Formats: sequence, structure tokens, C-alpha cells
Amino acid sequence: MAKKVLVVNYEKCSGCRMCEVVCSWRHQQEFNPAKSAIQIVTLRDKSVDIPIICQQCDKAMCQQVCQPKAISYNSEYFAYIVDEQKCIGCKMCISACPVGAMNFDPDKGVAIKCDLCKGVPQCVRYCPMGALEYIDADKISIKKKYVVAEKFFTEILSAKSLHQVG
Repeated sequence: MAKKVLVVNYEKCSGCRMCEVVCSWRHQQEFNPAKSAIQIVTLRDKSVDIPIICQQCDKAMCQQVCQPKAISYNSEYFAYIVDEQKCIGCKMCISACPVGAMNFDPDKGVAIKCDLCKGVPQCVRYCPMGALEYIDADKISIKKKYVVAEKFFTEILSAKSLHQVG
């Protein structure tokens, strides 16, 4: 299997929080967004919702700072996994995460992080807006180029129509 990554199209996110609910149900068997590995951050002053997701870093700081070695890499799913039996709840991994994508379950006293649902991310499956995608890692660069090109094209059209009106 080729390496795949979770990608967010922030412009499509409606802030419905379905991803959080699905994630918490899949992993914690309860509908509790506070126990989800994906978190939606709402910037109210900008009227935008931003899904914060684990980037499955090549040099994962969460794994590097974990003293009990509770975080390991699963090469089959290309994801870092928290072993709840080994986790001591110190939260060092949460502090070390450069994107703030890790969470903590106060009931179990363990860290929560995305494990990509063993290669079938449920957040992607149930996102009604299609804001989340699980794509081949080697296609990210191409996809980003198209997104930038689309934005550029839209801005050029907007600029041209403003000049025609004025």
C-alpha cells in the first residue's frame, strides 16, 4: 500500500463537527467531541472553522518525547499509535505536538491522537462537505498546485471584473 495522508480543504469545512463525533464514537464508543483525535477550532472573528489534524510527522515529536515509549509507528497504516496500556498520562506528547493535534482523555488518563482508523479514516468517510480527504502522499504537491491555481484564477477574474465596472 502506498503512503496516504489526511488532508484538509479548509474552505469546505462548515464547522458541523461530524468528524469529531465520528472519531470519538469510533475510538471511545461515545459521542463526545472532547475525546476526538480531530478538533475543530472556530475563529469567530473571521467566521471560519479549522479542523486540526495529526500530520503524522516524519520526525514525530510526540513519539520522541514519550518516555514510556507509548507512541509507536505503524508502518502498515503510516500512523503513530498511542498504546493506552503504556501511556502514563504525562501529556508531554501533547505539549510537543507542533500543530496542537493531540488530545487527552481525562477519564482514562491517556493521550488521544489520530491513528488514521487503520487506513480507513472515518472522519473522511462521514464529512458531509468533503473537507477531509485521504490521498496518496505523492499527490499532495499536485493537489496543492491545483488549489493555488484555482484561487489565482478566481482572483484574476475578480480583478478583471472590477476593472471593467470602474
